[in-house]
Amino acid sequence: MKLFVLTMVCVFLQVSLHNPTGHWTLLPHILVVEAPWDQMPLRCLEKPAELLRKDAKIEDIFWRKDGNEKEQKGNTYMLEASLGGNFTCHSKDGSLLNHTVVLIQDNDTNQRRDENLNCSATNYNGEFLCSWPKLTGLGGKVAFIKARRVSDNYETQCSVDKSGRRWTCSSGQSNFICSVDKKKKRKRKISCRDEQHCPFTEESQHIDITVYVWRKYFYLDNYSKRFLLSEIVKPDKVEISKVNNTMIQWSYPSSWSSPYSYFPLSFEIAQLRRGCERCKDLCGNIKSTETLTFNSSDVCQFRVTQRRTKVVCVRAKDALCDSPWSEWSHIRMS
Repeated sequence: MKLFVLTMVCVFLQVSLHNPTGHWTLLPHILVVEAPWDQMPLRCLEKPAELLRKDAKIEDIFWRKDGNEKEQKGNTYMLEASLGGNFTCHSKDGSLLNHTVVLIQDNDTNQRRDENLNCSATNYNGEFLCSWPKLTGLGGKVAFIKARRVSDNYETQCSVDKSGRRWTCSSGQSNFICSVDKKKKRKRKISCRDEQHCPFTEESQHIDITVYVWRKYFYLDNYSKRFLLSEIVKPDKVEISKVNNTMIQWSYPSSWSSPYSYFPLSFEIAQLRRGCERCKDLCGNIKSTETLTFNSSDVCQFRVTQRRTKVVCVRAKDALCDSPWSEWSHIRMS
């Protein structure tokens, strides 16, 4: 009896060591495997006896990894040593039977970096922009996008169009459309819109978004964030004009939600006595400068109160939520 139990334990350990902790299908023909693992079977055909020609044999199937022929033969290929790649299986005459891209997801590495998406919105119309960190020298492209409302009890279905840049995630209570930035220098950004969002109702369900990035050497990173639009809304910069030598005025950003009485902004004003001609960011360091904050609507005016003021800086934020301030705008005074 003891010998039987010992034998079963050894068999269990052997199976555990030769199988990854988890694997799942990202898209058709794209398999994600969690590292590390020792070995994992990759199948060429689900029903080889039915799909192969009568004169072909299972043992005649041969495999290629990234175009290079491998020694293993047959319908099953054993993935080894946490190595991803593009695996293809072929019949004896070289015809392609199937193909699978294997991506490696190193959960320990993701947890160690603890890098999340950086998301922001310029208003409450349901649109937001997300970006993720650049991994030096490793490149990367978007492999999958999933967006949903957290309390949505319906299963979310996500699909991508033929261009590979436009994603749609739909369920019973939400419908998100996300697009990958076409510009090469901005390939680490996506823009999304919740088609069912109503800006005039209280937002009670958080948005949960995950971006899977396929980087060099067939590694897969995922970046996630959970938020309400009211937590990430950041108005665009205000436009300032001069009324006279002591009076300035500005208006709400054209991209901000209206009516302004329902979506009020708070404005912060800073008066600077320095006016660096070559400085790119005159308002970048004004923590020690006295600031004034007030609420207003539509067109706002302010009279300079400090003598020898050379620059006036203005920024805005949602008056009703603890969300980020906009970038500073400035105007030079004579």
